[in-house]
Amino acid sequence: MTSVEVSRRRVMGAGLHACAVALAAGCSGGSAPVRRLRLATGPEGGPYNAFGKALAQAVAASGRRLEIVPVSTAASVNNLRKLDDGSVELALAMADAAEDAVLGRESFTRPAAVTALARVYVNYTHLLVPAAGPVKSVDQLAGRPVAAGAAGSGVQVVAGRVLQAAGLSGGPSAADERQLGLAESARALREGAVDALFWSGGVPTTAVSELARELPLRFLPLDGYVGPLRQRYGPVYTEVTLPAAVYGLTEPVGTIGVGNYLLARDDVPHSAVRELLQVVFDRWRDLLREVTAGARLEPRFAISTGQVPLHPGAVAHYRSVYG
Repeated sequence: MTSVEVSRRRVMGAGLHACAVALAAGCSGGSAPVRRLRLATGPEGGPYNAFGKALAQAVAASGRRLEIVPVSTAASVNNLRKLDDGSVELALAMADAAEDAVLGRESFTRPAAVTALARVYVNYTHLLVPAAGPVKSVDQLAGRPVAAGAAGSGVQVVAGRVLQAAGLSGGPSAADERQLGLAESARALREGAVDALFWSGGVPTTAVSELARELPLRFLPLDGYVGPLRQRYGPVYTEVTLPAAVYGLTEPVGTIGVGNYLLARDDVPHSAVRELLQVVFDRWRDLLREVTAGARLEPRFAISTGQVPLHPGAVAHYRSVYG
């Protein structure tokens, strides 16, 4: 073996050792390190949590140098506060709560640093009562205990606004709003501790389907409140329909739709946002499978984020792909 060959082998050996060290440190072939983004989701077992875990798996399988770390939370309002204070980089939230954050309205004392990446799907507002019970309309909830969503959740926002629009918030005819998450709400309705349950989520929501199999339910129509809510809060609220057959319904029930946004701090790098959105649009069927049936994710739908501005990286993504 010549001295040149010996030298070449030594150099190659040193190079392989350096690559092994670099790989252990998350660096390969001179590429950038993996960027870790924390995503505020919702409570364990809920649809936001399921979406967050599915997104983390999809990003990991994509081979991109991103890591999504789902963080369990109370959901929308809590998520927006975490996004604003920098304890997470990404969040899921209902559109009405997100607009409140951007405008510094109601739950938010000042405008929050929030941008949108995409409107990903629509929540349907559910108002359930026992079918054999006395409540047949919203106005009959006066003075009655109502499960109105967990503290810091988007459910609590829309439930409170519906009750206010119905004249059941404040005063002697007010409903007795109980701050309960979905699992606690279902248990309370089953046991008779509350007379009604508000929920906002995809259709069908598994926990609601399970409850409907155990307890005959009546779903109260809420579409009559869309107009008053839009008049006060803008087009963030829409009229949608719970279809017949879902939850055992014999006929459709009109209700209130609220979009769900995937959000980011405005200081998340543009390149990371573009890579993340590429995964979201490549894998949207997998992401939405666990949260709502029959939904599609289309660009014209995704960019409809109302008063929540799109992140500049999201704008660049949509322009580069769709013109």
